Amino acid sequence: MTSTTSPYHQLFDLQGKTAFVAGGTGAIGGEIARALAAYGAQVAVAGTSLEASEQAAADLAAKGAKAIGVTLNVLDQDSIAAAIAEAEIHLGPLDILINAVGTHIEQPAHEVNLADWETILGVNLSGAFALSQVVARSMIAGQRGGSHIHITSVRSSLGIRRGYAAYCASKGGLGILIKQLATEWARYGIRVNGIAPTFTRTPLVENYLNDAEFYNALVQRIPLGRVCETTDLAGAAIFLASPASAFITGQSLFVDGGVTASQ
Repeated sequence: MTSTTSPYHQLFDLQGKTAFVAGGTGAIGGEIARALAAYGAQVAVAGTSLEASEQAAADLAAKGAKAIGVTLNVLDQDSIAAAIAEAEIHLGPLDILINAVGTHIEQPAHEVNLADWETILGVNLSGAFALSQVVARSMIAGQRGGSHIHITSVRSSLGIRRGYAAYCASKGGLGILIKQLATEWARYGIRVNGIAPTFTRTPLVENYLNDAEFYNALVQRIPLGRVCETTDLAGAAIFLASPASAFITGQSLFVDGGVTASQ
């Protein structure tokens, strides 16, 4: 019989770790928050609505996890600093940052509104940097390492025949930012990685997936023949947050059913 306390089982153990999940009230962030809690982590759920964040934290607590909800606006540096500080007051120093915050406004490239462009890059790229920067400062000051995980996209390296200019630019920038932060912060024991999914089943895209013509055309381009599920991303997040990935940094893990292998 294999012991559950063997070194191999401990590879994925998050007992005693504290995670901050930005975008934790969304479908992807919420799934990852639940997975982290299931593996033993304490979780700070951060979202734009304090009520929704606190409800998500209460749901985790009802299942035995230690969790709190905080409000967060990634376009406001003071909001980021306050949210991280509150999480550390209640849960202790952070070990894991999950950035599942993102936005998109579809516009043909020749019609892009620059205000919308700035919003998309502000949330998807500048916000990602600001989150990592605040958490890294705390980790460096406390002389402890940690794991930063950003949800990016296959569009970080692939274009699409739709109005995704700002989105692709933001995710492409995030991909190289992950490598740069990983390179700079490795000396402090901070690992920085990304998870790059293809089209993921969430309430935000339910109407698309309920359209048989759209869905069939979509999955025909995915070698595994289905869209990404939020549980697929949760598994990747557990791996990148845990000791199992201790020698992995500066990478984007493509959870895409083979899309980038075939295009």
